[in-house]
Formats: sequence, structure tokens, C-alpha cells
Amino acid sequence: MMKPEVILLVRLLVLAFMCILFLQSGLDKVFNYRNNYDWLKVYFAKSIFNGQAKLLLPVLTVLEVAAGIICLIAIFNARNTANTEGLYGLFLCAVTLLSLFAGQRIAKDYAGAANIPGYFLVCILGLLTYLI
Repeated sequence: MMKPEVILLVRLLVLAFMCILFLQSGLDKVFNYRNNYDWLKVYFAKSIFNGQAKLLLPVLTVLEVAAGIICLIAIFNARNTANTEGLYGLFLCAVTLLSLFAGQRIAKDYAGAANIPGYFLVCILGLLTYLI
């Protein structure tokens, strides 16, 4: 059985990683919306998501910003044993990563999609700290 301090440390590191990942990415979409929109239109031009950038970008932006904010809240609440924000934040991170992975696979960006499993594994590691 792992010491509670080690579990807390791993949890905090994973939450910080996901917070940085999704706040940076989500806020970039907020502050550079037009550039991201134009890029996404081209990215999905030859896929089943052609013409859907107007819907996909706001959904992805909300997912990323929400995941980052919930993870940030969880960091400040980490000592609370009932820290459900961390569990929900990491779950939202996992859903967001799966959405990104699916989009990259659908766009046939296999090289880009190959990067997502590493992030996903870090997220799952964090989720597992809530089951120990």
C-alpha cells in the first residue's frame, strides 16, 4: 500500500500537468479564436467534419477551459479527502483527450494522434489515485 503523501503528490503533479495543458490550449483558443477557427476549417476540410468547425471549436474550447479550471480548483482543494473536483476534472480531461484523439484520427492526422495516448496515460494515472 502506498503512503497517502505519495498518492497526494502524484495526484497534485498530474492535476498540475493537466491544468497547464488545458488552460494553455483552451485560453489560446479563446484569445486566438479566429486563427484557430481558420486552421480547424482547413484541418477537417477532407473529413466527415467538413463545415463543422463552427460547432467543434466552441465545444472543444469549453471542454479544455473547464477541464483546466476544475483541475486548478482541485489543486487548491487537494488536502480535502473528499476532493471530488480532482476526480471530475481528470474525468473531463480524459473525455477531452478522447475527443481530440477521435478528431485527429478522423482527420487522418495519425502522427498527431500518436501523441495523445501519452497524455491520456498521465490522466488515467491521476484518476487511479482516486481509487487507491
